[in-house]
Amino acid sequence: MNILNLDKEKTTNTVNQLNILLADFHMYYQKLRNFHWNIVGKSFFDLHVKFEEMYDDTKLKVDEIAERILTLRYQPTSNLSEYLKMSNLKESKATLSDAEMIDTLIDDHTTLLKQMKNVIDAADKANDEGTIDLIGAYIRELEKTTWMLDAWRMKTSDNHPKA
Repeated sequence: MNILNLDKEKTTNTVNQLNILLADFHMYYQKLRNFHWNIVGKSFFDLHVKFEEMYDDTKLKVDEIAERILTLRYQPTSNLSEYLKMSNLKESKATLSDAEMIDTLIDDHTTLLKQMKNVIDAADKANDEGTIDLIGAYIRELEKTTWMLDAWRMKTSDNHPKA
């Protein structure tokens, strides 16, 4: 890893955590496609578009995570069967209500955020600022999306939390 000034031994755990995150994002991507295709009811127009926006963003992240693994001179996991084994996320039924879909995604966000923090912890131990920067941006974006989905499920009569 001389060209990146990183110790290959120290980056092994980072890559392992990145591969788990890659599997998680593949599962998340497919779940978003599922929800995009199967949303029905009064929320159809809003959520159909939102889910497409979310899976387009996720598709880019999948590629960036795999390319980060390659940059670190490792091979990204690339088989669906392996993703199913490695991922912290589970598949969802196609028959969920709009509220159940949002609840499922918010739960998945909690899991994704935990895994991203695992990646950052491993990258920090390896002095891997590139990975920390990449995943840090993902954390910020996912926290914002989580807030927006949570706002969607709130009733207008719900009070806003005070600082």
